[in-house]
Amino acid sequence: MEVMTGTGGVTFPIGWKASGAFAGIKASAEDVALVYSETRASLGGVFTTNAVQAAPVSWCKDLVQRGVAHAVVINSGCANACTGSEGIAANARVAEDTAHALQLEPEDVAVCSTGTIGKKLPVEKIAAALPHAVQSLSQEGGIAAARAIMTTDTTPKEACARMDIDGEEVRIGGMAKGAGMIAPNLATMLAFLTTDANVPHDALQTCLRQAVEQSFNRIIVDGDMSTNDTVLLMANGESGVCLDVNHPAWESFCEGVCAVASELARLIVKDGEGATRFITVTAKGAADAKDALAVVRAIANSLLCKTAWFGGDPNWGRIVCAAGYSGAQVDPDRIDISFDELTAVRAGQSVAAFEDLEAIVSRPAFEIVVDMHIGEAEETVYTCDCSYDYVRINAEYMT
Repeated sequence: MEVMTGTGGVTFPIGWKASGAFAGIKASAEDVALVYSETRASLGGVFTTNAVQAAPVSWCKDLVQRGVAHAVVINSGCANACTGSEGIAANARVAEDTAHALQLEPEDVAVCSTGTIGKKLPVEKIAAALPHAVQSLSQEGGIAAARAIMTTDTTPKEACARMDIDGEEVRIGGMAKGAGMIAPNLATMLAFLTTDANVPHDALQTCLRQAVEQSFNRIIVDGDMSTNDTVLLMANGESGVCLDVNHPAWESFCEGVCAVASELARLIVKDGEGATRFITVTAKGAADAKDALAVVRAIANSLLCKTAWFGGDPNWGRIVCAAGYSGAQVDPDRIDISFDELTAVRAGQSVAAFEDLEAIVSRPAFEIVVDMHIGEAEETVYTCDCSYDYVRINAEYMT
């Protein structure tokens, strides 16, 4: 299996086209994306667990129950969340307008939105942009679509993979947006995965849930969960390769989906709002997987840890503190902590010089490993530091 970044994205698999268009929701950038397959595709989806959910989330949930779709239309600059019945009607109107432009039925069109909560969706602006979005659909349009879904992102996020199954090449592609409100459970972002394999809905849904758990549910920027989190996986069958859970290559296919999702997830963290450092946090030797995950999430969510990392301060006491309040089984006299290649703490006591640790924490990327020495479980999450720019970005009202 070969995994690539920024090489085609959602249009890398056979039979997929995409585009980006300017509707004027945002001041000066493409803000409507369209992803389309002429062949009806099976559809899987995973969504935010926030009790407050945007109108497009409800719409897409219904489509996932049907299990098929032809297209996805996404707008940035407005979340269409907390907009009541007007927002539901606006979402339906976007689906209808997109379906009309593509000669489809509204139930064939998934709708996603991202941006500021509480703003009314400018339906007329989106309707005016749709003809250009449809006319611009192409196999080279993945990057334009990836740009159009950006909000506070500084760069588009694309990834893809290919593998050989039954003597044929199967391709998987994806794009994502997200830089803030990232503490997934599902996820605080939008992500769209495509494949040219032929996969039935139930199997596709199983594969996607597994991939999301190991990718988007393992990233943290700021501990906030959005109202619009959506990950969709669509399979149009254009490669001619049929897969299900009983196929000998099923696990390999799912590994490919997970690899693309994981690459997109890491790109989100690297582009975290105001982020200057990319940190991998691993807990091992925990009593069980639940404890290991609790430890790494507590550390990755800690503002004290994140601000220390921004300052290049290897304050391991904050790491031990976060592990202690995580709810996991912890024995402070057993804990070892390392920063990349250097052991900082052994059996709960400092064993490294501050200057040596400081040099590591000043790197743009480093790994922290916390060994609990209690059991065998291990989990990893990806996070970033918290800088002055994070505050500046989030102190401003997004337009």
